[in-house]
Amino acid sequence: MILAARASAAIEILDDIEARKRPAGEALKDWGVAHRFAGSGDRAAIGNLVFDCLRTRASAACAMGQATPRALVLRTLVTGWGMTPDQVAALADGSRHAPEPLSEAKLAGLKAELAPEVPAYVRGDYPEWLGPEFERAFGDRAAEEGAAMARRAPVDLRANTLKADRDKVLKALRRLEAEPTPHSPVGVRIQHAPGPGRSPHVEAEPGHGKGWYEVQDEGSQVATLLSGAKPRQQVMDLCAGAGGKTLALAAAMENTGQLYAYDSDRMRLRPIFERLKRAGVRNVQVLPAGDRDALAKLDGRMDLVLIDAPCTGSGVWRRRPDAKWRLSPQMLEARVEEQRAVLDEGAALVKPGGRLSFITCSVLPTENRDQVDAFLARHPEFKLIPWPELWEKALPGSPPLPSADGSTETLLMTPLSHGTDGFFVAVLERQG
Repeated sequence: MILAARASAAIEILDDIEARKRPAGEALKDWGVAHRFAGSGDRAAIGNLVFDCLRTRASAACAMGQATPRALVLRTLVTGWGMTPDQVAALADGSRHAPEPLSEAKLAGLKAELAPEVPAYVRGDYPEWLGPEFERAFGDRAAEEGAAMARRAPVDLRANTLKADRDKVLKALRRLEAEPTPHSPVGVRIQHAPGPGRSPHVEAEPGHGKGWYEVQDEGSQVATLLSGAKPRQQVMDLCAGAGGKTLALAAAMENTGQLYAYDSDRMRLRPIFERLKRAGVRNVQVLPAGDRDALAKLDGRMDLVLIDAPCTGSGVWRRRPDAKWRLSPQMLEARVEEQRAVLDEGAALVKPGGRLSFITCSVLPTENRDQVDAFLARHPEFKLIPWPELWEKALPGSPPLPSADGSTETLLMTPLSHGTDGFFVAVLERQG
C-alpha cells in the first residue's frame, strides 16, 4: 500500500474508534480481518499512525481547528512522521485510496505552531479534566511531562538472571541494536522504529523461548527491585496478574524462599503458569484466584507484600494512548476504592518488621501519595522508608534525584524525568 492509502486506512479506523467508543487494538484487528490484502508491513504502519494520532490528539486538534480523524492523520504526518506540509498536501490529492484535497485552512493548520498561551493540557496532550492532577504532580512542568508521555516508548526487557545475565541477552539481540538501560542493572532496551517502522517482535526470538528475558519496562523493573526482596524470604505478590513482577521477584530471591502469587481474577492470572515454566522459576506457589481464605491463612507471615495496585494506567499512555481519552472521573474513583481495599488486605499479611511495597503505573496523586497518606492514617503501625535509601541498597549508582514530583519519601518515575513509563513506588515497614 502507498502512504496515501495507509493514511486513508488510518482515517477509517479512527472514525470507527470514535463512533463505537472502543479500544484501538480491537478496531485495528477488525480492519485487518476485513482487508486481508494488507501485508504485515502495511498493518504495522497503519497501527503506528493510528496510535500516533491518539498520542497527540489534543495538540493536533488545536492546531487544525478540529478533531476529525482526517485532520489528526494529516497533522500527525507532519509532527510525528517528518513530512512537510507541502508533501502532505501533495499526498492528499483526492485520487483513489487517497485523502481528499486540503483546504487553505487545513494547509495553514499543518504549518501552525501552538501559541504559548495554549493550555497545558493541550500542549501536554492529556484530558482537560486531569489538569488539576497533573498540576499537583508536576507544577509548571505539567505540559512538558504530558508531552513526554505522548511519545512512542522503547521496548524494554528484563534479563532473567535465573538463566542469563544482561550481557548474554545483549549479545543475543545485538542485531536489534539492543543496549543497556540506564537504571536497572538487568534491563535491556531496543528503541522504537520511527514512522512506519515496526518494533522487533522480541518474543519470537530464540532467547525469549529459552527464558533468558521477559518484556518489562525499566520503571517496572526498578519498582520491583526497590521492594528489597531477598533470598529465603516469604513474599507475596498480591496483584500478580500475568506474573511480570512475580518473575522479577523470583529472580531477586534466587529461586529460594517461598513466593506466593495471588490475583482476584483467574483470567488475568492464567498466563502466569507458562511464564513460570519458561523462566525456570521453582519457588512460586500460585494461590487459587479469588480465594481469600487461602490469603487469610498467611496473615502476619510475610517478609514482603508487593502490591502492583489496580490503577488508571496513566503512566503507560505511551503504550496505550487510546486509554487516556477513554478515562473518566468515575473510572478513577473506582480504581481508588479498589486500591484502598487491596492495601488493607495486604497490610494484614505483613509480619512485624516486614515490608509493604505499593506500586502503581500511574502519575496521578489521587492514586499515589494520597493513597499512601490515607493508608498511614488507617495503619499507624507502618512507616515510610525514603526511596533514596532503598535505591542505594538495591541499585548501582547514585539515585537519579529528584523524584518527578519532588518527593524524598516516595518515588515517581516518568518518561521525562527517568526515561521510563510512569511508575509510583512507596515502601512501608511494619513497626515491631
